[in-house]
Amino acid sequence: MNYRRLLHGAKFWIWVVLFVAYSAGAVGVVLIDTYDDRYREMSKVKLTSVKSDADQRRAGASQAAAIYRAQSGMPFSTLQPGSRFQIVWPDGSVETVTVVDPSSPLGTEPVKGTAVTAE
Repeated sequence: MNYRRLLHGAKFWIWVVLFVAYSAGAVGVVLIDTYDDRYREMSKVKLTSVKSDADQRRAGASQAAAIYRAQSGMPFSTLQPGSRFQIVWPDGSVETVTVVDPSSPLGTEPVKGTAVTAE
């Protein structure tokens, strides 16, 4: 009898731990899709892809991050320095970017080895 109750309690707590771990992992991913209307016509984003030079990608990611911050519920605590996000460029290519300085026009830095070209 005690064995069944112990087994039932263990199963319950395993599911709770799995749910919490999955929720914590899912919350940490920010994805900015620049094909969305609010990003698509921005001057630094319009013609940018992972094949563009680093300064153009940094400027485009900084513009997209600024719009994302402005439209979030907490603009001063969203995408703080050191945080990472993935950006999908208008051509479909994707890369991960780190925020270095939110107030700078080149305030992001692409993470090396994370760029995936469009197919």
